[in-house]
Amino acid sequence: MFENILVVCIGNICRSPVAEALLKAALINKGKKNYNISSAGIGALVGHQPDQYACELMLERGIDISSYQATQINQRMIVNSDLILVMEMAHKELIEHKEPSAKGKVFRLGQWGGFDIADPYRQERKVFENAVMLIEKGVNDWVTKL
Repeated sequence: MFENILVVCIGNICRSPVAEALLKAALINKGKKNYNISSAGIGALVGHQPDQYACELMLERGIDISSYQATQINQRMIVNSDLILVMEMAHKELIEHKEPSAKGKVFRLGQWGGFDIADPYRQERKVFENAVMLIEKGVNDWVTKL
């Protein structure tokens, strides 16, 4: 069973905090409460709060992520995770290169739909809306598999 799930993007202020929050909510809604979900960034803006658009879009879904602070991924997180969900294939390759023992537990959030989720950082709200839509799809696909 995948109890410790880590969600990863680059800066940990747009995609991964959104995915973390949506995954937590979706698992709880399905009655699946024995999960430890966290997120981190490959090049995290450590200590920064999520992007304003990410916060707004999550509030529209009834979830407040404004107090979240970006965290840098490290070897301990990788080793301790049962499942690592990334936004892009390049993230998967980078993590597996950094920590070869991660092979076999790193997958794209869009794995089941065959898609990457592009970084909306410093782009207009519409780009964020599209990213959140894809994150929701990926989360929903994974929740049915967990």
